[in-house]
Amino acid sequence: MTRPKADQYIGLECLDRVGLLHKALTRVNALSGGQQQRVGIARALAQQPELILADEPVASLDPASAHKVLSFLRQTCQEDGISAIISLHQIDFARIYADRIIGLSQGTVVLDGKPADISGDELNQLYSDKDNSHYEGFQEIINS
Repeated sequence: MTRPKADQYIGLECLDRVGLLHKALTRVNALSGGQQQRVGIARALAQQPELILADEPVASLDPASAHKVLSFLRQTCQEDGISAIISLHQIDFARIYADRIIGLSQGTVVLDGKPADISGDELNQLYSDKDNSHYEGFQEIINS
């Protein structure tokens, strides 16, 4: 199937933005996990969204790759005026990259604020339920 030149240009531009233009002809299954996540971000950006929803975008990545992906995602959202809602279970990443953290327990919001205003103890309480039966994690929100 032939794609219009404009779509090809947008796709290549988005790959360039995530630092993967040199991999444009490489099969996705030949890319590392971090590269695959960045391809996913490029695909999302090609849609020119106003909002990005990401469920555990770095769960399967090593810490260095996770930092790269979250840093890039944050920077891109800020530059393009895109809001992002990201579900994470890694407290440290949320505290570094989020503008706002919302913590959920039993379907109820138990934390909601800027990372600097939420103590480590409050965040750790989300994980302290002995059987974890009520744990639902937290969300980070990157506002444009």
